[in-house]
Amino acid sequence: MGIFDKCYDFTRAEEVMEKGIYPYFTPIEEVKGNIVKVDGHDMIMVGSNNYLGLINHPRALKAAKEAIERYGVSTCGSRFLNGTLDIHVELEERLARFMKKEAALAFSTGFQTNLGIVSTLVGRGDAVITDRMVHASIIDACHLSFGKIYKYSHNDMTDLERVLDSINNETAKLIIVDGVFSMEGDLANLPEIVKIAKKYDAKVMVDDAHGIGVMGKNGRGTAEHFGVEDDVDLVMGTFSKSFASLGGFVAGEKKVISYIKHFARSLIFSASITPASVATVLANLDIIEKEPERRERLWEITRKMRSGFESMGYNTGYTETPIIPLLIGDDEKTFILWKLLRENGVFTNPVIYPAVPQGQALIRTSYSATHTEEELNTVLNSFEKCGKMLGILK
Repeated sequence: MGIFDKCYDFTRAEEVMEKGIYPYFTPIEEVKGNIVKVDGHDMIMVGSNNYLGLINHPRALKAAKEAIERYGVSTCGSRFLNGTLDIHVELEERLARFMKKEAALAFSTGFQTNLGIVSTLVGRGDAVITDRMVHASIIDACHLSFGKIYKYSHNDMTDLERVLDSINNETAKLIIVDGVFSMEGDLANLPEIVKIAKKYDAKVMVDDAHGIGVMGKNGRGTAEHFGVEDDVDLVMGTFSKSFASLGGFVAGEKKVISYIKHFARSLIFSASITPASVATVLANLDIIEKEPERRERLWEITRKMRSGFESMGYNTGYTETPIIPLLIGDDEKTFILWKLLRENGVFTNPVIYPAVPQGQALIRTSYSATHTEEELNTVLNSFEKCGKMLGILK
């Protein structure tokens, strides 16, 4: 069998394209707040992770422009050598203070952050234990490590304890979990996870890409939300959600962060975050700290939309966040609903296996603090109209 044969045999994308329901890699021509232009038509975006609405905040735009003028458009080097700017250091110091951890380290993407953390810390003979629904970057990171991988059923604390009980007491253990699960919008049971971790002498890492900026009184994420910040050893976050930029970071004990800094290949062998991206995060971090009303508005919107969908008859699963999935089940019906919504001016994200289990396809919606009542009502009306057209709703 030739190395490219699997490529030639892959026809699913073409088949869906021929039916006119291919939903991926859509070129967006223009972005104005929560309105995007696709094929010349304006659409309301409810598929973005721009939770706090900072993607075009004047302070962020100004900071990005000033950074380009001062540093140029790229560092053209890795953090390890010529790619560390003073604003990289400033950002890491600010993040450590914000997260109430000893130190922080910034990577060029969130995916690279998880690859760097896990492949560096988990060595031969170690154990890494994950929820079965963790993000793909954690799964790949575990495979890059030399440790043994264990998985427990989603949010099943009895199964987590069963797994830990099966591991030799002398084995070094790291439990990794999403704080907010990115497709379903539910939360990890952190209070129980940290309790069980202490019992089995395991360390805990939380990927809080979708929690930071959103969860907790001060926006520090899921651990703050549950009051267990001191019990979580490492918190990973990304800049492409609430911070409306690009990159990722890890925060934790100073000695641990220093070790990751000097051994993480995805940091050492990648160009550093661009000046504009760093400056954007710094500007938006100020806003996150000083404008809690954005989070308050986001939660008002979340309650409105979930209630609206459920009153229509949609199944929103176990979401507890501004990520509100509409569970459809069948892949093709999900794609058709996506297309109908697009024709009605609503931009959503259809999600199928392997991002969700087989037979659990869904339309993923997510909201921003800057969505207007008019936009939200239009979205609800479109979902009701399209759901009835497809027979999903009565």
